[in-house]
Amino acid sequence: MAGAPRDQALSLLAAANNHGDLAVKLSSLKQAKDILFSLDPSSAVDLFPYLVELQSSPETLVRKLLLDLVEEIGLKAMEHSSVLMPVLLTLLRDDDSAVAKQSIVSGSIIFCCVLEEMTLQFHRHGKVERWLEELWSWMAKFKDAVFAIALEPGSAATKLLALKFLETYVLLFTSDKSETEAPVAEGSRRAFNISWLVGGHPVLDPYSLMSEANRTLRILLNLLQSASSLPSSLTITVVNCMLMSSV
Repeated sequence: MAGAPRDQALSLLAAANNHGDLAVKLSSLKQAKDILFSLDPSSAVDLFPYLVELQSSPETLVRKLLLDLVEEIGLKAMEHSSVLMPVLLTLLRDDDSAVAKQSIVSGSIIFCCVLEEMTLQFHRHGKVERWLEELWSWMAKFKDAVFAIALEPGSAATKLLALKFLETYVLLFTSDKSETEAPVAEGSRRAFNISWLVGGHPVLDPYSLMSEANRTLRILLNLLQSASSLPSSLTITVVNCMLMSSV
């Protein structure tokens, strides 16, 4: 029966949300994940809102596992993942730093993959599909939120990962003339390079993106100038970011 796996997934997600035993919650969520990935994404997408509900789970391990699942869906079923992106933004501000850090890590991976997919679509078809532009708008919100974490008081461990995202952002949008100007072929993966970008799309404008990367580099420089007020681990991270960005 076509509805049986979906019904089973729905029952497992309900258990992950409501059961009193943490082991049962984690097991139910893992089983639900397996079923969701066995379904066609277009059939599974209406179950995604039940995943979003798990962001309010009182158990740290459930929220961390949810982020793993959001990351996997973001990579394997990107076209249908926009509904899950609010989870990243919500859990960036989680009271548990382990969850907040995982949100930065997962969101950073999705950010890079969405950027690459947008670039490849534009090269192949001269346009970017609407669902992907919507997904990128979530990535822009994620970027702004992580930048804010990097610049405001808070957990040193979380700020460290936020600073690493700033470094990633600078590296993504800084020209490397040693790289090819052509994007990778479909189905292969290689580090994104801004030389892939061409004019003609409002989001994928290389000059505005490089300008924003330069502004981000200045943010890192300003942080370095105020290093006396930073924990030593953050100072080291900022220095490393500056060094990587200048390579």
